[in-house]
Amino acid sequence: MTLLQGKRIIVTGAAHGIGRATALAFAKEGAQVVVNDAGGPRDGTSADTSAASSVVDEIRAAGGQAVASAESVATAAGAEAIIQAAIDSFGGLDVLVNNAGILRDKTLLKMTDAMWQTVLDVHLSGTFYCLRAAAQHMRTAGGGRIVNTTSVSGLLGNFGQANYAAAKAGIYGLTRTASIELQRFGIFVNAVAPIAKTRLTDDLPMFEKLDSLTPEHVARVHTFLASDLAGDRTGLVVGVAGGKLSVFRLVESAGVLKDDDGGLWTPQEIADRFDAIDKA
Repeated sequence: MTLLQGKRIIVTGAAHGIGRATALAFAKEGAQVVVNDAGGPRDGTSADTSAASSVVDEIRAAGGQAVASAESVATAAGAEAIIQAAIDSFGGLDVLVNNAGILRDKTLLKMTDAMWQTVLDVHLSGTFYCLRAAAQHMRTAGGGRIVNTTSVSGLLGNFGQANYAAAKAGIYGLTRTASIELQRFGIFVNAVAPIAKTRLTDDLPMFEKLDSLTPEHVARVHTFLASDLAGDRTGLVVGVAGGKLSVFRLVESAGVLKDDDGGLWTPQEIADRFDAIDKA
């Protein structure tokens, strides 16, 4: 028996990069995989229905089981169709990996409304739509696992990526809330914050000499989180940068309690005490 034998899994954005590496890894571990990808260039300006099929062909050629889905995650109807593809093809859904994404980078003052909204539609709304549709099925089925994709850009910020960072920060909050709400149904929700050389990043200067940051590193973490090895872990954000793994946490400083004047701070008092307020 392999690690994911008999698991019915959806991977969105699975035609290239991290998604493709993850779909191939899942199939190698015995999973039945829905390879979802609308295809097209990295800015999402067009579609290519053959993109997902090419990965399915790879999986089948290696003896695995997979079907293709070219639905867009950016609408509720598209997300529901993706989940239904797993049910129709394999009889159910055990794991969802929300990996679909596009880039439309521009500095804040030059970003158009369309650049902002389209990235949020794919990343944040797409993750929500797929998560909601999958969770509805998993609740009835008795449990499941969901892995979202956030980013260092969303957790720490990044120049020229206001739209992408806002979406990825939203996915962090969505992951945390979903993990709290869905745990009682046996549904575990985690996220990965990957740094990898893919077609979304390969033209960035920092990646020119970082061939060691491969999608396969991220696929191994996806495999762990999709498997029973992850146990009841939920609400985590696992950072992946090549061979380095970490866990991101939101940290609050110790803070300062004002115990006089009804606890009301004056602006001057805040300025005078801010170093203490900010101290870890």
